[in-house]
Amino acid sequence: MHQSKPVSTPLGHHTKLSISQTPKTTEERSKMNQTPYASGVESIMYGMVCSRPDLAHAVSIIRRFMGDPGSAHWEAVKWTLRYLNGSLEAGLRYKKTTHEVTITSYVDADFVGNVDTRKSLTRYVFTLFGTTISRKANQQSVLALSTTKAKYMALAEGVNEAIWLKGMVNELRIGQACVTIHCGSQSAIHLENHQMYHERTKHIDVKLHFIRDVIESKKVKVEKVSIEENPADMFTKSLSSIKFKYCLDLINFEDAEGSSEEVQP
Repeated sequence: MHQSKPVSTPLGHHTKLSISQTPKTTEERSKMNQTPYASGVESIMYGMVCSRPDLAHAVSIIRRFMGDPGSAHWEAVKWTLRYLNGSLEAGLRYKKTTHEVTITSYVDADFVGNVDTRKSLTRYVFTLFGTTISRKANQQSVLALSTTKAKYMALAEGVNEAIWLKGMVNELRIGQACVTIHCGSQSAIHLENHQMYHERTKHIDVKLHFIRDVIESKKVKVEKVSIEENPADMFTKSLSSIKFKYCLDLINFEDAEGSSEEVQP
């Protein structure tokens, strides 16, 4: 793929992958067995884990079909490799800052993001000195019955990570009394601040309500953020190149020259 034409996003905005796109005939399956699908996905995953959070959403999608990939899935992997071909020198930039040293988090969820299982997708990103130090992009283990529950479950995972990171930076003598988590769902924020019980929330597992105890102890606070200013949005869906670039700027993801200039398809 080193001579392929670069593209500006890890997955095409039009990409919709499903189990229904797996091979239907012996001939198709035989052809796909000759493609290095698993090797390609694992190589991309390695880069994502080490230094490329921009690949998180793409990896979470293409790795679902490693057991029985189809031609559409293989085309998606090649698209991601084309994106990498045009951004080989890009990565996270850690630099000095005059701003207050604090951990900040952004949380989001894509309700029924998996078109096959109808499970939602959890996404969060934590920054320190304005640059990513922790991120997650995976499918929720429980089927959410509403958007509120999907966002609330993502918020619960974000709070867990915030408590762990807060303890870690305190050991490094970077004192921080409270971690701020930005969430795009007003209903999820309202739910964790008010112990109300009604038809829309009674199906939410009691174990998720530990968030309320954490909020009351002032270890974590949750604030509303608009979807336009939430970099976790790039972990939930395929975005346009302009929005994707803006999300990268929010987490200090830059190319070798210190800017995340867009690569034209």
